[in-house]
Amino acid sequence: MTDTIFIKGILVHARHGVLEHENEVGQRFVIDLELYTDLSESSRTDKLADTVSYSNVVASATAAFKDTNYRLLERAAGAVADAILSSFERIHAVKVTVHKPHAPIAAIFEDVGVVLTRSRK
Repeated sequence: MTDTIFIKGILVHARHGVLEHENEVGQRFVIDLELYTDLSESSRTDKLADTVSYSNVVASATAAFKDTNYRLLERAAGAVADAILSSFERIHAVKVTVHKPHAPIAAIFEDVGVVLTRSRK
């Protein structure tokens, strides 16, 4: 059985990008997470110990995303996925969406980003 916990709209200021000013000044990113797990036990017991702490997931994802400066958004999203899978045994797969709404693109656009889905080997 696969159930999903979702966390949308995590705002993080970080310094990712291939341009020098992106690494100096940084910018706002938005992270959405989908955590695939089995929620059957926690849906019966009503105990936090039987599920995944949303707060702990956000802390882990945020630290993984902003503690290192990456050139590519793909690598930053991968770091988030890796951190979640290594820190939370109950999660068997994760979908990470990273939005870069202020990407230095010479066009008018609504959003740009990457979506990665990773699972345990």
